[in-house]
Amino acid sequence: MATYSHSKVTCFENCPYQYKLRYIDKATPETAETIEIFMGKRVHETLEKLYNDKKFKKLVSKATLLKFYKDNWDKEYSDDILVVKEGLKAENYKKMGAEFIENYYDKYKPFDQLTILGLETQDRMTLKDGSQWHVRIDKFACDDKSNYYVCDYKTNASMKDQEEADADRQLAMYSIWVKDKFKDAKSVKLVWHMLAFNKEAVSERTDEQLKKLEEETIALIKKIEKAEKEKDFPTHVTALCNYCGFKSQCPSFKHQIEIEAKEDVKKFKEDDGVKLVDELSEVKKTRSEAEEKEEKLKADLIEFAKQKGIDVIYGSNNKASVKEYEKFSLPEDEEEKKKFLELVKKKGLYEDLSNLNSLRISSLAVKEQLDSELKKKLTEEEAYRINLSKRKDVDEEND
Repeated sequence: MATYSHSKVTCFENCPYQYKLRYIDKATPETAETIEIFMGKRVHETLEKLYNDKKFKKLVSKATLLKFYKDNWDKEYSDDILVVKEGLKAENYKKMGAEFIENYYDKYKPFDQLTILGLETQDRMTLKDGSQWHVRIDKFACDDKSNYYVCDYKTNASMKDQEEADADRQLAMYSIWVKDKFKDAKSVKLVWHMLAFNKEAVSERTDEQLKKLEEETIALIKKIEKAEKEKDFPTHVTALCNYCGFKSQCPSFKHQIEIEAKEDVKKFKEDDGVKLVDELSEVKKTRSEAEEKEEKLKADLIEFAKQKGIDVIYGSNNKASVKEYEKFSLPEDEEEKKKFLELVKKKGLYEDLSNLNSLRISSLAVKEQLDSELKKKLTEEEAYRINLSKRKDVDEEND
């Protein structure tokens, strides 16, 4: 059976096409990674060093830890790392990461609150359908009362609220692994160290919730397997696309990347795709302007016919007939519309009128085929119909 992970199934949820490129085609992204991911990795490495040193009874100083972080940053950083947010540079993120480490150090020193069972713990567990699930825990610990802690370091710029923590799939799936491996577990606490806020988000799941979560996860895996079998991987354009490393290979952005690479404006304008879109845009704009002008001309014709007391207006080769007709419309006020629907139900006409098709109801009212009480609820409007036709007398003169 295939092996899945939180990041893998989340990739499919976010964009099936990116899933295809990353996990099926094994495509190489054009950008190494985003600055957010890069900074997160450096912070994780630094906190891993902190607890590894402690395991050997070596308490590293804050200054040494920060030096380790900064040296690692300088060693691993490259100019192809993507910085998306305007006005920010890599140096801003470097300083943020250093601040996260300082705050964490000050808050948890001397780091003896829990017994560390594993750092960057990696394992697999078998789901009920036979699929394998990859387990990777930043910090795995327990206390002396058989409470276990699945901890995750987060460098996100937004704080995880309780509702979000209680709905999180990643750590909750890991708690299934903990309960299976450690039979003495009285509880499994899910802890997110929200480093940007120097706070924790904590959640816990019942056995019933975990059972439901596993079933939902298996259903998602079945959906992925169906997509793979049918080769159905549509793109899903969202704000996350700004952080995607596959934009030049994506049908939704490939052309944009191509035209942005044009050396000058002339070559940009010569692109066939650019020409077609620009032409279509111009056609739609012209049509919209024409429709607006048509509505204004009709309104002017109606006003002219009223002023002159006529119902046919003659042009050079055409004529426009302006005919008034009865029209009834539904109440605009939502409360009144609700009352109208209740009356429809009361009179046993719901089956016929439940969709509240205003044209049909108006037609019934005009033909006196609508219940009189219902008709009183409608608004009678002044309406005109304009028909444009050829002037026959002009045609005869030209013959």
